[in-house]
Amino acid sequence: MPASRTRHLCSVAAALVLSVAAVPAAAASTRTSPASASTTAAASQAGLREVLFVGNNWDGTADVLESSGDYTRIGRIDVVPDKAQRMAEINADPIKWIYFMVIRNSVGEGHDQFVDDMYSTPDGSSVVVSRPSFADVVSIDLATGRVNWRFKVAGYRADHMAVSPDGTRVAVSASTANTVHVLDIDSGRELGRFATGDKPHENIFTKDGKYLYNMSIGEVNTALDAPWLDWTKGDRHITVVDASTFRQVKIIDMRQRLDAIGLKDFSDAVRPAVFSPDESKLYFQVSFFNGFFEYDLATDRITRTKTLPKNPATGDDRTTFVNDSRHHGLSMRPDGSKLCVAGTMDDYATVVDRATLQEGPLVSASKPYWATVSGDGKDCVISESGSDQVTAIDFATGQKRLSVPVGDHPQRVRLGHVQDGWTGPTG
Repeated sequence: MPASRTRHLCSVAAALVLSVAAVPAAAASTRTSPASASTTAAASQAGLREVLFVGNNWDGTADVLESSGDYTRIGRIDVVPDKAQRMAEINADPIKWIYFMVIRNSVGEGHDQFVDDMYSTPDGSSVVVSRPSFADVVSIDLATGRVNWRFKVAGYRADHMAVSPDGTRVAVSASTANTVHVLDIDSGRELGRFATGDKPHENIFTKDGKYLYNMSIGEVNTALDAPWLDWTKGDRHITVVDASTFRQVKIIDMRQRLDAIGLKDFSDAVRPAVFSPDESKLYFQVSFFNGFFEYDLATDRITRTKTLPKNPATGDDRTTFVNDSRHHGLSMRPDGSKLCVAGTMDDYATVVDRATLQEGPLVSASKPYWATVSGDGKDCVISESGSDQVTAIDFATGQKRLSVPVGDHPQRVRLGHVQDGWTGPTG
């Protein structure tokens, strides 16, 4: 089980620096070498190989695995090839250094955060990575391992991303600036940005690419976790914007929806979330809760609550839940029949029948931090950040199939593409 809060918090005062310090007015996109030209997602997929990218956050690497089957490792990418340059900049700027150290000693649990999220370009030539400790997004050439372009986010930390359905745009949360940037995936040019609630986190494009959802989670680095101190966590809500104009379409505040079903003591910080195939329902996790909710978009209300088993060894001390996330990771079988849940602090994952909300076997896992779907749609793939492996769970049976070792502290796992014959950078 995870260590106590004292292991991964610098101090309440240090964490508050992340919340209140001034944010730079602008962020710049700079190119360090020409980016490889890429096609759109609608272009021919000939010559491409589908893979899973596994971000090893504390390593600063990404493992590239077969997208299904036995998940054989094809290669590994260094996602911080410019580390010396970035560290020189940080060490030369006292404010950047303070933020860097706070990230290390709070959300990083004593480690630097070098890869939060990643997506490949449609032509499989590059991978785009958000790097929390360096407060940026970079494109890395998969053939040479070199940086194509770098975008410095507003504020001091980059977080979750999302890629548009056509693969041409990537959205990234700038968590200390309450901003989401939307970038051209080939050039790193900023196409637009929009304001969010406090500490933007998960991003989701609708399947038609028309709308972009952002979930803000508020302050997760203090020990002020009791329900009566919830007001200290900040403004948390879902921001929905037009993905072309980046203008706000609506705000969804789950506080009101939770209160309406008598759950006034539950956090309204929406964590990982997933739409049903027809996008009529949104399934989401919230801070501190061992379970998830079903939200009906048409009626604008929470329609079902699923409470999952607790691990007795975890206990109920909220201050021991890393970054407030008791459960963090949610995916859905492509046909919409099953959900897969990562019970992060409870050390298991489970497949849940969507119709009945009955969970299957509790598959033992060490601090599973994400859940995604295999390329063939048959497995739920979870990252076990506590044991440095990814594990495949059969959606049909709910049983574990296999585990594959990866790098230090795997978190996000994303489907993508590399070019045929690729086995790792050669530059």
